[in-house]
Amino acid sequence: MSEIRQRSLARWDNEGGAIASIAEIAADAVPEMTNTELVHLRIRVIALENLMIAVLAEGSEQQRQMARDMAALITPRPGYTQHPLTIHAADHITDLVGRADRFRTG
Repeated sequence: MSEIRQRSLARWDNEGGAIASIAEIAADAVPEMTNTELVHLRIRVIALENLMIAVLAEGSEQQRQMARDMAALITPRPGYTQHPLTIHAADHITDLVGRADRFRTG
């Protein structure tokens, strides 16, 4: 791993991602999303997933391996709570790389 990437990931681990008190404040200040906003968000996520598949399909083995490594990195470490969303996100990254492998041209 590059030194910059290691420092960034270490900082994320040390900070615990978003600070809980700020997240709680933000949750109170943000209005509920409307159905239309949720539909638009889903469309954007689908577009981004397909774009990532295209990028990974044309990327190097090193880039696809980095995506797999990221999936392994976000999987909860031993001794920490196994959060279903984190586990699902890691599985989804692995699935995206697998889907990209099916589109490889070389």
